[in-house]
Amino acid sequence: MVSGPSALLWDVDGTLAETELEGHRLAFNRAFAECGLCWQWDVAAYQQLLRISGGRERISAFLSEVEGAVPDPERVERLQLAKQRHYNALVEQGVLRLRTGVERLIRSAREAGLAQAIVTTSSRRAVEALLDRLLPDHAACFGLWVCGEDVPQKKPDPAAYALALARLDLPAQGAIALEDSGNGVAAATGAGLTTVVTLSASSANEAPDAFASAAVVLDHLGDPAQPNCVQRGPTCPQGQVTLSYLQLLLPA
Repeated sequence: MVSGPSALLWDVDGTLAETELEGHRLAFNRAFAECGLCWQWDVAAYQQLLRISGGRERISAFLSEVEGAVPDPERVERLQLAKQRHYNALVEQGVLRLRTGVERLIRSAREAGLAQAIVTTSSRRAVEALLDRLLPDHAACFGLWVCGEDVPQKKPDPAAYALALARLDLPAQGAIALEDSGNGVAAATGAGLTTVVTLSASSANEAPDAFASAAVVLDHLGDPAQPNCVQRGPTCPQGQVTLSYLQLLLPA
């Protein structure tokens, strides 16, 4: 077995794939149009809204701000369901792709016998739509999913990671979380996990302080044909994250 961490815990949106700006954002806008609403979230506005984890929570906060009243939960749910349909359609159209190095590292971990889990604020339906399309054999790679509906508090609360560790029956000290956002880093490190950040299009403009507790900050996981760039932390040999590199990041 290749030396490496005891488990890899994967965030989804922005980490596995660049889903936020050209996936979820477009789906929200199409849901608004379908429901006869004139709102359009541009990139800058959506990057601000990403500070709120969860689609329903994001819709609710936005409606509260623009309309000056707490929205009807049934209305929020209708918008969220419409958004999910449009997101699934974008996935099926092949708009989204796994990020550089993601599939390579997932398969390396699988071959090495490491536990892998999905830990996300997204809904199970959204994750399933994405992985069915981009990684059809995902059931053989991920033994556990913790999604937004599984915990009472979403990221930056550490509840999702704490639940994943409990279900895997593993201590935090030997596991690695892979994240792209400040909220994700706060959640993972709050659960005691060593955290790798791969900056995404939706998180690249976050303040560096948001990632201060991460072990390393990268632009992506790297591949032989596309080496990564380390923004902060140890340099990756050959410009790609490997299991042995992850092992170096764990506390002694």
